Order: sequence, then C-alpha cells, then structure tokens
Amino acid sequence: MTVSPPDSLTAILDLAPLGGNRFQGRSPRVGWKRVFGGQVLGQALRAACFTVEGRLPHSMHAYFLLPGDPETPIVYEVETLRDGRSFATRRVLARQGEAAIFAMSVSFQVEEEGFEHQAPMPAVPMPESLPGHAAMLREILPHLPAPVRAYFQRERPIEIRPVDLQRYVAPKGMAPNFNVWIKAVSPLPDDPAIHRSVLAYASDLMLLDTSLVVHGRTAFDPAIQSASLDHALWFHRPFRADDWLLYAQESPSTSGARGFSRGLVFDRDGRLVASVAQEGLIRPRPDLA
Repeated sequence: MTVSPPDSLTAILDLAPLGGNRFQGRSPRVGWKRVFGGQVLGQALRAACFTVEGRLPHSMHAYFLLPGDPETPIVYEVETLRDGRSFATRRVLARQGEAAIFAMSVSFQVEEEGFEHQAPMPAVPMPESLPGHAAMLREILPHLPAPVRAYFQRERPIEIRPVDLQRYVAPKGMAPNFNVWIKAVSPLPDDPAIHRSVLAYASDLMLLDTSLVVHGRTAFDPAIQSASLDHALWFHRPFRADDWLLYAQESPSTSGARGFSRGLVFDRDGRLVASVAQEGLIRPRPDLA
C-alpha cells in the first residue's frame, strides 16, 4: 500500500476487519527497515476502539516485543477482558505470521464529570512563530548533521516544529528537555477515537531521543542502538490532533542502557490533554564510536 502524505494517517488507521475481533493493518512504503513504533500504537488502539461502543480510551500500556517487518501485514487480535458499567478493558496482540511483535492493554471509560486540575503549559513560542517545513528545509536543515537532516526532511503524516534545534547544531550536554509542536498535516474526521489513535501514533516520534539530550548524543547516532521498549499514554481531555499540540518532553533518568522519558501534551489554549511515558533501549556501540 503506497500512502501519500496528505492522506496517510487515515489510510494507516484504516484497518481491514478479518472477523472475530481481528483486524489487519499495513505499513506505508517509506523505505524504513522496520515498522515505526507509533504506527503499531495507533493501529492497535484503533483496533481496540472498533470493539467498544459508547466510551473512549483513557489509557493504554504497551510493550514492543519484536521489530516489525514493513513488508508484512500486521494482524491485531483484540480480546475483551471486561465490559462494566463505567469501564471496559481490552487486550491487543499484534502478530506477523506466528510471531507476536507487540502487546497492549487499553482501558475505556464513559464520559464523567469530576475534580479538575492540571500542570501549566511551558512558556514557549506558538507554532506560527516557528519555522515551517519549507523554512526549515531552506534555512535550518543545511546546518544540521546528516542523520538529523535526513530525519526532518522525510515526508510524514505529522508536521513537527521543534521549539529549539540547538542541541543538533552543536551537540553537548543540555538539560534533558525537548519541546515540539505537532499536528496532522491534513484535516481528520470528527470521530474523537481517530484523534486519540493519531496522537498515539505521534507520541512515539521523538520521545526516546529526549533521554539522550543530557548526554550530548541523539538517537540518530549510528553508534547508539535505540529502540522503544514500552509505552504508556493517558488521555485527559478532548482535543483535535489536526490542530497544533505542544509535546513537552523530559527525561528524569537513564541507566542500564535504557532511557526513561515522559511527556505532557497541551493544546494551543494550554489545556493538558494527554500524558506519555516510555522506556527505550539506548545501548552504546563502542565498535561504531
């Protein structure tokens, strides 16, 4: 399946029903050697949503088990664990052939009112004041290292506007924080379940790299073996993934060749709409240093 950037998100999330709460997803042909983890997160959440009515997902917890092959369809098997009056729980297993490559639990809740508080949004420039894709290609990317340049030049269904790219210009140890504005490149349907699946997709884009900021390294460094290991996402408030969202990321700890990162996602009005946490492999490879 060849996916053009303007329609890629809806195409990627358009799973084929196989019967018995089983769904098949395919990977866009973008030349990657392994399936992007965010794609599996988004497709798995979409598969779970197909089996639940009258509630939206409020949390998901996932493990990446094996790298996915972009040339092989992924089959998502959804198991019903519970359907209560307020909550429903699903387990999703993603397979390629006989191998399980991904496992996720998802909890759904009916809409309810209750207490309200949230962390404040960081004071950062709004996305309109930052260089767009064309300006980045023309003015900024020529000054970045080749692997970083290739990453930001790649066409993708999510537009990315980092607040500060200084860490890539002169790599050095910095505070382990990274703020970036993200949004779908084209309008999405009004179905809120689709917007949550799109955010699941986008939430894996740069979170692992945040754990390397303090070390003056990046996940684009060939001397580092990197991979997402697990991923958790909580949805707090309604949002649209085709409008700008601030992804405020930080890394409290790295140890044991693993980096732990977390993120808060705000809409442009400063409402905290989601929280993310992830641990990933960031194994140094001295033979390539």
